[in-house]
Amino acid sequence: MAGSSFQAERPMSIREITAKAQDFDFSESIPPKYWLRTGETLLREAQIYEREQNDQQAYMLLMRYTNLIAEKLPTHSAYKQPENRAGVKTAIKTLREVMATMEVLKPRIDARCNAYIEKNKHKSIAVDNDGSRASTWANFAASDPAVAGNTTTLDAEENSQLAVKIAHKEIRRRDAARRAVRQAGVSEREERQRRTAGLWDHWDSGLSRDGASASRDDDEMRRNMEASRRRMDGSHDIVPDAVRKRQLNPRPVPERNGTSDYQYPSITRSQPVRYEDNFESRSRSISPPRPLPPKPPKERFGEVYEPEPPPRPHTKEGFGEVYEPEPPPLPGKESLHPIEASMSDPKATFTFRPSAYLENGNPLRTIFLPPTLRTEFLRYAESNTRRNLETCGMLCGTVISNAIFIQQVVIPEQENTSDTCEMINESAFFDYVDSQENAMVLGWIHTHPTQTCFMSSRDLHTHCAYQIMIPESIAIVCAPSKNPSWGVFRLTDPPGMQCVRACTKPGIFHPHEESNIYTDALRPGHVFEAEGLEFTIVDLRPAS
Repeated sequence: MAGSSFQAERPMSIREITAKAQDFDFSESIPPKYWLRTGETLLREAQIYEREQNDQQAYMLLMRYTNLIAEKLPTHSAYKQPENRAGVKTAIKTLREVMATMEVLKPRIDARCNAYIEKNKHKSIAVDNDGSRASTWANFAASDPAVAGNTTTLDAEENSQLAVKIAHKEIRRRDAARRAVRQAGVSEREERQRRTAGLWDHWDSGLSRDGASASRDDDEMRRNMEASRRRMDGSHDIVPDAVRKRQLNPRPVPERNGTSDYQYPSITRSQPVRYEDNFESRSRSISPPRPLPPKPPKERFGEVYEPEPPPRPHTKEGFGEVYEPEPPPLPGKESLHPIEASMSDPKATFTFRPSAYLENGNPLRTIFLPPTLRTEFLRYAESNTRRNLETCGMLCGTVISNAIFIQQVVIPEQENTSDTCEMINESAFFDYVDSQENAMVLGWIHTHPTQTCFMSSRDLHTHCAYQIMIPESIAIVCAPSKNPSWGVFRLTDPPGMQCVRACTKPGIFHPHEESNIYTDALRPGHVFEAEGLEFTIVDLRPAS
């Protein structure tokens, strides 16, 4: 049933969204470069949600980014290393634009929340016997900024084919927008810089700045950290001095075009029909009027014209029964469900609700996976598999309508053994990902040529880094010689994530104290196979 709906309790307030943004585990066991990469992912996700008019989720992601960059990373034990310090300082420069965007989103969120409160001020809220709010799925979803307050959300399992249509339509729209940007003379690199606000620019030049420049950066960082700290404490109207100066002389901020100030080429809108124009005068301007047809002759009085009788019905031989031919059935009209019909409206938005939750209660967005992805990947890995060598690829995709669509497998340059596969030349891989609009790394896929389908100790440690960046990240294991021949997994949280992060044991195969360390992510988890979902495989390995 394509139109199943789900009622969420109410919109979230700014204070609730802020508390949600701070609710993430920051671990110093993760190097700063991975946290910076996580920050870039947060910005990309926020841009998508803002464009889709999901203000609550966009605000939450931007607030989490602000907290990560201004509060958490400067306290990291490895922050003082020159390359990490330069990376954080570069990221801090983006906070001006980030906070300016948050100031645009905030009044819209407040207005929506206040309107709900005013509308429902005379209604009572159901409570349990202990006086707490009723523990329903609707209340559970009310703590998720992506769906809280949405009157209707879509179920992933019931709407997988609709999801494919939505994804293909949005991907085509993004491709058309990217081509328009290219035609306007903006290069891929320049667009990337504008989109990410320079998050990864000038790391090397940052190392050679003079003392005065470094001191100014430190002062600005302290101001941003202080503003962020006051914002976290509940004073959500406080912004850094740099942002306040910008607000005194504001430049136009696009309401729903992300955080970039880049003006995309506009397309002239077609003019509506003016019905007040005189239709007769328009007709005369198109063609001269035709002469009227001659009048038919008058009938003579008294003449009677009898119509011919209809043909006699056929009778079945030997019987007196009369069989009248049945009229042909009327052609049926192909009806579309209202949700599918609304796809023709460019302003229509859709939201898929979470299909699963982590062990700690946090929602997991649905991942749609092409069913033929693993078999196609095995074709690229066939040469290594025959030689008993593992092969790995990175799963890349994007967020559309609060769901994640895997669109690509990128096979990086790598070193392979019978038990491991390690990516090398990481910069080439991330340069490629950065060149793709809104692309994110969503996990990985690798082979076990002779072993069974499971997650080894090395696999668990590798996947932990992916799941820290995006909680929905998955690991696909292909064991073509065994049964089952494949699986889709994620770490439990808790206890799996905490156990792996704290583990310092060496070796490829070593035991962990927890037994429930990872789990199946395919249905009934948050991963669904979607027939017809398009994908590509990009092989970055040098030709052998």
